[in-house]
Amino acid sequence: NRRRARLMARYLRDAAIVLLAAPFWLPVAAVAYVATAVAMGFPVFFTQWRAGRGGKPFLLVKFRSMKCGTGPDAGRLGAFGRFMRASSIDELPELFHVLAGKMSLVGPRPLPVAYLPRYSARQARRHEVLPGLTGWAQVNGRNDSTWEDRLERDVWYVEHRSHALDLKILALTVLRVFSAKGISHAGDATMPEFKGGGAR
Repeated sequence: NRRRARLMARYLRDAAIVLLAAPFWLPVAAVAYVATAVAMGFPVFFTQWRAGRGGKPFLLVKFRSMKCGTGPDAGRLGAFGRFMRASSIDELPELFHVLAGKMSLVGPRPLPVAYLPRYSARQARRHEVLPGLTGWAQVNGRNDSTWEDRLERDVWYVEHRSHALDLKILALTVLRVFSAKGISHAGDATMPEFKGGGAR
């Protein structure tokens, strides 16, 4: 049907971009693996169950940017971790999720499955599409915005998504990465936990 054809077209587009760019990102990922092992020790990867399309859980894998243990994020996020997050190099393993069809290049960022019962009916619409490496919320504030604004931007993307919009978001993402703006929320090293809220 038409919906399945659109999903396949989007997957083929994303897979083609990832594979064509592999000579560039694979060497960076290999260096990042070694650098993370030296700077952070093992395990090199951070894994967490995140909500995919339809709220279906999948195990997200990225390079670790925080020291193991408990305590506030600011205390566990050193200079190396801040660099990994500011450059988005920690996200490179997620390109394999794109090839596996678990994620798209563009879409709402995948959030912990624990958040699923906390969304309003409108906010939950973010799960109508595959989660992405980057999205409309990321190029309009990244983590430096409220949860309500961020989730509303996710829903806006779901309602307006198109190939043209995706290309615009990808281009803006490159600019945001180089500017390193919005990588943390005001008063936090990263982004505070989403507790819920918004109109039901």
